[in-house]
Amino acid sequence: MADHAPAPHEVDTQALQKEARLMRLEALIAEREHHEIVPLPRPDEEILARYERLYTGAISDVLREHVLMDQAIPGHLHCLRPERTVAGFAFTVKSAPNTKVTGELTFRTGMIEKMGRNDFVVWDTSGDIESTAWGGVMTATAVGLGVRGAMIDGGIRDTAQILQKDFPVFYRYRSPNGSLGRCLISHYQVPIRIGTVWIRPGDIVVGDMDGVMVVPRGLAMAVLERAEQILGNEREIFRWVAEGDSVRQITEKGGYF
Repeated sequence: MADHAPAPHEVDTQALQKEARLMRLEALIAEREHHEIVPLPRPDEEILARYERLYTGAISDVLREHVLMDQAIPGHLHCLRPERTVAGFAFTVKSAPNTKVTGELTFRTGMIEKMGRNDFVVWDTSGDIESTAWGGVMTATAVGLGVRGAMIDGGIRDTAQILQKDFPVFYRYRSPNGSLGRCLISHYQVPIRIGTVWIRPGDIVVGDMDGVMVVPRGLAMAVLERAEQILGNEREIFRWVAEGDSVRQITEKGGYF
């Protein structure tokens, strides 16, 4: 009797594994498709509360000290709640324009069930300009789950409902068009790239009226403590200005402008 022929999907898997070995893609696959969220040395609530007392400009300056110059989400974003500063842990989502409908609601349901307390949804729509990824029902659900905010590099709708929930959202445009039949979610909780910024699950995301910054999780405490130091320095500089010190006097005392 002839051997049982492998199913097509088994052949594909074996072929892909062989290709990866031949091209030495293991490191690239690990970097682009897998990510472990390591524990932080302080409680999550404490870390996020301290980040929310900062502002994105100070965080950007600290990241520059680490030679990380591309951590700001592109400036085309709008801030729905400019009076709020919000910080959370990145929950990444990837979608793209697609007319397919079947399976979308099932996949979206599974994704939402994975969202949790202190998450900050970061959504890459692959340049979609025709539909919306976020609306009133998503907002109400996110609030119930303890999600802290959302950054949608695409469209939102049901703006009045979002505002009623006092939920911080950063977005590219508004439109009444829903996503079903226009855009399809393909991945979540994987590394994504928006503009020049890589965002990995569990990274610190901070948003205020100036924009959205992404802090690599491995630098969470170092950036936080240094930014807090900068805020202390700035309070001193503002005091010197209020007291009438000259530019030269302030500079000589270690101030900056």
